[in-house]
Amino acid sequence: MTRTIPVNQNLVEMEYAVRGAIPRRAQEMQRAGRTIYACNLGNPQALGQKPITFYRQVLTLLEAAGNITRERSLARVAAANPELFNESGVEPLANYIIDYSANFLEQCRTGMGAYTESKGPLFIRTAIARYIDRRDGENIAADPEQIFLTDGASDAAKRIMELLITGPQDGVMIPIPQYPLYSATVKRCGGVQVNYYPEEDNDWALTPDILEEAYRKATADGVHVKCIVVINPGNPTGAILDKPSIDGVVNFAEQHGLAIIADEVYQDNLYGGTFISMASAVGGRDIPLFSLHSISKGFAGECGHRGGYLELRNMPKVERTDLNLAEVILKQASVSLCSNTVGQAIIYMLVNPPEKGSAPYNIYQDEKNAVLGELEAKAALIKESFKQMEGMECFGRTGAMYLFPRLNTLPPGSNDFDYCMALLEETGICTVNGAGFGQLPGTRHMRIAFLPPRETVTGFLPEWIRFHNRYVHRPQV
Repeated sequence: MTRTIPVNQNLVEMEYAVRGAIPRRAQEMQRAGRTIYACNLGNPQALGQKPITFYRQVLTLLEAAGNITRERSLARVAAANPELFNESGVEPLANYIIDYSANFLEQCRTGMGAYTESKGPLFIRTAIARYIDRRDGENIAADPEQIFLTDGASDAAKRIMELLITGPQDGVMIPIPQYPLYSATVKRCGGVQVNYYPEEDNDWALTPDILEEAYRKATADGVHVKCIVVINPGNPTGAILDKPSIDGVVNFAEQHGLAIIADEVYQDNLYGGTFISMASAVGGRDIPLFSLHSISKGFAGECGHRGGYLELRNMPKVERTDLNLAEVILKQASVSLCSNTVGQAIIYMLVNPPEKGSAPYNIYQDEKNAVLGELEAKAALIKESFKQMEGMECFGRTGAMYLFPRLNTLPPGSNDFDYCMALLEETGICTVNGAGFGQLPGTRHMRIAFLPPRETVTGFLPEWIRFHNRYVHRPQV
């Protein structure tokens, strides 16, 4: 077919490296029978992480409400005839889980298959607000009416960009390296990406000078900077921002009248570190703030169920209207009708987990701690192996699900894409090269997700070490 059609060039030019050329080559190799170690994507359950039992037990009852009556009957039979269940090995669901599910459906009113309010059900938004208050303290309480349920954090980020970018000179400040959702969405919306560079050698810290330099350069080029994106803990770096860095962003945004987009989906992936939310840092200051969270990361790993929330604070009036920006966001949400109800249910369970002392509490805590403990252990194994790889350095406290080492020694004519592609071809380890996330000019990196099972990681690390130390001494590529 020779016919052509004009399309939005911004979409044609979008790039998303985590599903780019290297992962596509990995798929080809896998189809040909090669063993592939998928370390390119933060997709925990695809790599063997088990779902949280409590989430699945509740979902079973929510999606088939008749099961609630059946489980209540089974619980009564089990109480009267415990020997029947002891012999069979079948264990009825705890009354707490049955009551939790019934209460959810009662508050939901229309079941799981119906549209909800465009913001999401009020009882879920109220639970999220209380979760935020427990996390940050109640000096500036979260408002359920300023919370929107979304199909993951990516959905929320796209909505914000769509609102704020109004013309080709509107700029969004993005940390480099960054999760390529942001660069792709700025491109899609026709705006300008304004890069700022955290100090890698200083554990990816931010200083006022870094932010001011990026802002001055952009405004000198005629860019109207509208907002600044902060990813904490970082993706791809895994770095956890300290208080001076967070406070510096808040002061900078206030000084220049910018909104802040706080991507905080990894706030549970701290491994002993301390998370400072942007909402707690902003406090009572009149700075527009968009905070994002998700069920895809943390310990839940429910990527496919696409659940998350967007919290708004200090929304300004919309120019040349009587509307508050939150009202426009509600219009925007209404066009999509609502986020998916399974994602809504899981975000509710994330912020409203089993109560201490309840039947599922200990299992829930054990599973949560096991997931986070395994992630920390695997990150430590990989990070330790870098000491045996010539010219490999990794900065910052470990957070999120990734390491982002710097490749200081590569053969002449080789770049980080060449390295990662060769690593894949020779070992089956699929990673993403640093250029896919952006990096300080003159540096070369790679991102590895520490998600495969520990035995898989310990199995491929020796092969990676051997590959690396051969590769860096290759003649010119």
